[in-house]
Amino acid sequence: MTIHAVVKAGAVSKSNELIQLVSFKLAAEEYGVEVLKVREIIRVPIITKMPNAPQHVEGVINLRGKVIPIISMRRRFNLKEIENSSHTRIIIMDVRGTLTGFIVDAVSEVIRFASSEIQPPPSMVLSGGIGQELITGVFNHTAHLLIILDVDRMFSDDEVERLGENK
Repeated sequence: MTIHAVVKAGAVSKSNELIQLVSFKLAAEEYGVEVLKVREIIRVPIITKMPNAPQHVEGVINLRGKVIPIISMRRRFNLKEIENSSHTRIIIMDVRGTLTGFIVDAVSEVIRFASSEIQPPPSMVLSGGIGQELITGVFNHTAHLLIILDVDRMFSDDEVERLGENK
């Protein structure tokens, strides 16, 4: 069996390729991102606020000498803000060549499953507005649905360029 970590939008395969995702919680929902995009998962350190930053940019951190922009996933998805808990984590991911941190409520596990188990997102959901194209599929995981995201589609080209200025 071939092992793949990538799930391409609109290309839900009916083969038996193995998909690997890191799952995380945000509000009451569970999301997954391809395991190869994740560089590391850390506790929330002190975040330096940046003046005039977009609303979803929490600030920046210094991670072993690299300045990493930190994005609030709750703000990015227009969810209600909550206080960080002992489960809150930052997932450091490669977004089109730029290391970026994403604050999530909790990181769950690495999930492995056959690509044939992925359902395409309903077209009504995808027509919901800007940013909806980052949802590449849905997986029925232990009695609840896991929403599969493509982090490379989370930001416009201009936003990725601005994030990359911190490299």
